[in-house]
Amino acid sequence: MRSTFNIKEPNKNKESLILFAAYFKGEGRKFVYSTGEVIHPKEWDFENRQPKHLNGRTEKANKHRGIKRQLDRYSYFFSDTIQNYKLANREIIIADIRADFDTEFKRTKSIASKFFEVYNLFLNDKKSDYTEDANSQTTIKRYEYNRKLLFNFQEYRNKKIHFNQINKSFYNDFINYCVTVKEHSSNTLRRNVGLFKTFLYWALENGYTYKSDFQKFKAPKAQQTDEVALTLQQVQEVFEYDFSKNERLEKVRDLFVFGCATGMRYSNYSKVAKKDIQNGMIKVRDEKNNYKTLEIPLNDFSMYVLKKYNYQLPKISNQRFNDYIKEVFKIIGYTDNVKKTMKVGKEIIEQINPLYERISSHTARRSFITIMKNKKIPDKVIMSYTGHRSLEVFNKYYKPNNEDRKDFMQTVWKIDDIPMKKVN
Repeated sequence: MRSTFNIKEPNKNKESLILFAAYFKGEGRKFVYSTGEVIHPKEWDFENRQPKHLNGRTEKANKHRGIKRQLDRYSYFFSDTIQNYKLANREIIIADIRADFDTEFKRTKSIASKFFEVYNLFLNDKKSDYTEDANSQTTIKRYEYNRKLLFNFQEYRNKKIHFNQINKSFYNDFINYCVTVKEHSSNTLRRNVGLFKTFLYWALENGYTYKSDFQKFKAPKAQQTDEVALTLQQVQEVFEYDFSKNERLEKVRDLFVFGCATGMRYSNYSKVAKKDIQNGMIKVRDEKNNYKTLEIPLNDFSMYVLKKYNYQLPKISNQRFNDYIKEVFKIIGYTDNVKKTMKVGKEIIEQINPLYERISSHTARRSFITIMKNKKIPDKVIMSYTGHRSLEVFNKYYKPNNEDRKDFMQTVWKIDDIPMKKVN
C-alpha cells in the first residue's frame, strides 16, 4: 500500500483542501481523508505532493512549512496505525482506520466544524465555573463580546471560520481587522487576543480542534500615539453650542459634557440619579467593579446638567451615543483631518480622518484627566475621582495637545527673571 496527498480542486483558481489518500495494492481499495489544510494549486508541488517554497524565512515559507508539518502527521499516523494492525494480526478495515483518524485528529466530535457552536459550549462551561460577583460577570461579558467580534470578523471576510484554518495568516487578518476596522485601542487588542487564545486552549483540551498554531500567537504591543482629548475651552464651546432645535443631539451633548466634568466611564455617568447625590458628591458603585465606590465632587457643569434633567439623565445606549456624539462634533465644526497612528509589531498603520470621527464616549473621560493634569491637580486626587489604582494605566489617559505643550515649555524656559545676554 502507498499513501500520498492530493489537491481536491487542482484546476480552480482558489485555495483548495489537501486530501490524504492511501491505496491498498491489489485490493482496489483506497482511504481518503481531509486534512483540513488548504493551499492554492499554484503553491502546490504536484510532483512531490507537498507545498512549494519550503525554504527561506519568508512568511510564505513559514506558512508552507507549517502545512508540511501537519501533512507529515497524517503520513506518520497512517504508517503507525497499519503497523499496529499487522502486529496485532488485525484485519485492515477502512471504516476502522477512519475511526482511528477521527479520534486522533478530530477527537470524534463532529461539532468541531461548527466554530460558533463550540464557542457557545465554551461560554456555558465558563458560566458554570464563575460566581455571581461583578468581576465574574464582567469576564463573561468579555467572552460574549469576543464571540460577537469573531462573528463580525467572519462576516467582514465573507468566509466562515474553521478551526483547521486558524493559522498565522488568519491571525494577521484578525489583528488588522481589529486595528483598522474596529479601531481597538492597544489594551482592548491585547485583551481580546488573550480571550481568543483562552477559548482555543479550551477547544484543544476538550477535543474540538487538533490545531495548535495559536499557541504561538502573541498579542501585539500596539501603541496608539495620538488619542483625542479636549481642552477646557473646547468643552466650554461644546457646552454652549445651541442645539435647542435638535433635542436628540442636545441630550447627547449634555451627557458628554457631564462625562467631561466627572471623569467617569459612560457605563457609570449615564446612570447617575438623584439618589446618588449626597453632600455635594456623586457616590456610585463602579459598573466595572462593584466592589469599588466612586466619589466625585459636583461642579458647576455637572450640577447644571443634573438640574436641567431633574436628576434623570437621558437614557441612550453606548453604541447610539457613540454614533450621535460624532454628529454633535461635526455640526459644531470639528471637521479638520487628523492622523491616527498605530504600531502593530513592525508595521505602522496610519489613518487620516475628520476629528469628529475620533470622538466617542471615552473621549470625555480622557478629556477630564488631561484638563485636570494641565491644571496641576495632583495625580492622586484625580485618581480618587476616576477610580484608577494603577498609575501606569492612568497616565495613558493624559493627552496634552500642542498648545498645552508649548505653554508648558514657555512656563519653565523663560528669561524674564535672569539677566539678558547680549547676542552678537
